[in-house]
Amino acid sequence: MRTPELHTITATEMRAINRSAILELIRTAGPLSRTDIGSRLQVSLPTVMRIVDDLVEEGLARPSSIREWTGGRKRALVEFNGSSQLVIGLDLGGTKLYGAVVDLAGQIRHEITHEQHKTQADESFLLIGSMIDELLGWANGLGIKVLGIGVGVPGVVQPASGLVDLAPSLDWSGYPLTQKLASRFQYPIVIENDVNLAALGEAWFGAGTARQNLVLIAIGTGIGAGVVIDGAIFPGAHAMAGEIGYLLPDRSNLGQSFPRFGALESLASGTGIAARARQASKGQIPDEALERLTAEDVFTAGRNGKAWALPILADTVDYLAQSIAAINQILDPELILLGGGVARSADLLIEPILNRLRGTLPRLPRLEASRLGVRAGVMGSIIQLLRVTSNHYQLHRFGI
Repeated sequence: MRTPELHTITATEMRAINRSAILELIRTAGPLSRTDIGSRLQVSLPTVMRIVDDLVEEGLARPSSIREWTGGRKRALVEFNGSSQLVIGLDLGGTKLYGAVVDLAGQIRHEITHEQHKTQADESFLLIGSMIDELLGWANGLGIKVLGIGVGVPGVVQPASGLVDLAPSLDWSGYPLTQKLASRFQYPIVIENDVNLAALGEAWFGAGTARQNLVLIAIGTGIGAGVVIDGAIFPGAHAMAGEIGYLLPDRSNLGQSFPRFGALESLASGTGIAARARQASKGQIPDEALERLTAEDVFTAGRNGKAWALPILADTVDYLAQSIAAINQILDPELILLGGGVARSADLLIEPILNRLRGTLPRLPRLEASRLGVRAGVMGSIIQLLRVTSNHYQLHRFGI
């Protein structure tokens, strides 16, 4: 049995912890006075003053134009300086690439979308590099510091090596994306699973801003989930937490091989929904139209009451309901969100899923649609880069 490695906190680590807590408080609750910061965090005023001065010097905080009256005097307040730095964020899906220049407050300054990029292997890397070049060119024209580059990818990112695994839509297995980007761009770089970044973005800027624990299920070319616990991404032991595309919807899936997409993914992703619809609709839809059929077409047909689409949607609801039930009972999150391309039809999914679960669980999950959509991953990049570049600590006290 391996003994956990334990160590005490050094003075440097203690300062970094205090700095992290002060920065988060200013970002989420500012403008605040230094006295108020010290009182809320139970940190001495001299410590607060030193750290706030450092944050102001780094451009992460600034004096507020608002002043607080206390005892007949005006007290200076400090606020988060969200416009001081920019982040280049990309969300690489199996079929779509979205990129944006965004400031630390989450304001989109510029954005680009490549629809149906249809690239794989090194072609996907070249496309990423080209978009980063374009976004950096735009950002540099503003004369504002670029904090770093964040890229969300549809696969598992190994934290030690930066290699991308299990990205079948891009034909990436052990792909050295971090190394290749670092050799081309001289900025801090964060590579993370796309749904993890999107879940973090929703937690800090979107539907989950008042919640510390949530799960985002993204349904697009594939299907996956991002898990946020105590305000931070939960990666799991092998960076595979949330890979729900590999869930087994039925015992008939046992003993089968799923070399590319997982069992649930092959049924309930956008790709899987379209494939089931083509199989079920042979002879009912002209062959040419059948070949072009997408998940969006299925939802549109279902919304219009087309008989051929209704069983496909009903089965999709059941597959997702089973998965959501498992997530709800294992993790007990405050919120479960539906994101990805299929979530544009969330009005046809959320209530039917809850109706299928009603009475089967002790407590129904809180189920909502993603609020940020395709921008969620870029927002998550802001938080990850702030944490990586600022020696950031995410704190949790046991029992609180």
